Amino acid sequence: MPELLAPEGGLGAGWAEALTAVDAELGDALHELAERLDAETAAGRAWLPAPQRVLRALSAPLDDVRVLIVGQDPYPTRGHPVGLAFSADRSVRPLPRSLANLYRELADDVGVTPPAHPDLSDWAERGVLLLNRVLTVEEGRAGSHRALGWQRVTDAVLRALVARGGPLVAVLWGRDADAVRPLLGDVPVIASAHPSPLSARRGFFGSRPFSRVNAALVAQGGEALDWDIRS
Repeated sequence: MPELLAPEGGLGAGWAEALTAVDAELGDALHELAERLDAETAAGRAWLPAPQRVLRALSAPLDDVRVLIVGQDPYPTRGHPVGLAFSADRSVRPLPRSLANLYRELADDVGVTPPAHPDLSDWAERGVLLLNRVLTVEEGRAGSHRALGWQRVTDAVLRALVARGGPLVAVLWGRDADAVRPLLGDVPVIASAHPSPLSARRGFFGSRPFSRVNAALVAQGGEALDWDIRS
């Protein structure tokens, strides 16, 4: 693990071994990514999130993951991204619009009263892997690091989860997330439009992803997830 990308507290138990098992040269790929990010910094292009948060989604033990939610890339606004897809720093106001729509569906689906903040750490601590497809972004330029090479890393994460086995449910919102479906094997998939303001009314609202995830977990012999988020 290159020092630049080492997460606070290190990778969660089981991840290093599982990722190496599915891609023996992934360490080299991470070092190349770190070099590319160093080059971005040297060229005066600031990038997000903070280095120690880039791999934060993998801080929880591999065996604890029960739900995978796939995002696109980090929020491009300084102070917003925290290394968890859809989540933002607790102080951010107003809420990111996609997250506000997600909270609306959460309330309609399972009756959870959404908090005023955008911090989804509670979900991560209960076994929800909030994984962006691309893990960094140039400040102020959404989607700017999609050609940097992160997909190899996140593909390895998906393959490691599939190899581990269930109970596991994948949530794919939008076309970009749905592109990973071929990597998921027999993992149950809950898919719909993205919660973005541009698409939420075209199939996200009313899709009831949270209750459907719980039903799929129980069908695999697992326990339903508590979707509540502390205020």
